[in-house]
Amino acid sequence: MIIAVKRASKKRMIIKIISIIAVIIMFIAYYFHLSEKFAKEEKQIELTQIQNDKKLQEKRRKAKIEKIIYREVESAVDLIGQLNVRNVKIVSNKILIVCDPNTNIDALVVRYGTLALVKRTIEDIKIAIDLKYIVESKFNEE
Repeated sequence: MIIAVKRASKKRMIIKIISIIAVIIMFIAYYFHLSEKFAKEEKQIELTQIQNDKKLQEKRRKAKIEKIIYREVESAVDLIGQLNVRNVKIVSNKILIVCDPNTNIDALVVRYGTLALVKRTIEDIKIAIDLKYIVESKFNEE
């Protein structure tokens, strides 16, 4: 019976050690690659979330301003009397109210003072109320 004894040669040991080191280096490189990829995805998610939050805040702010303007128009029409109002428009930061010529607008003038510009004609009374300062004061108040 012939028995062959194989000894570990230095070349084979060196090749095994080099291959094990290469595999370990590949795993480390893959780990860092994936961690960078997940970090980029995380940053992207955070950026989109921040943008969505800003859009939501802007929508809320616009809705709040719209509600303030609606309340002001409503109160101005109530002060004049709804039956006397012919037309209400919002034109470039002003409420334009057109009402009958015999309408009592004293309550409106007392409330808004110099912010209400009044023009009386034979056919109607035109009242322009400046919204800029009213909205700023009410918006900062809430």
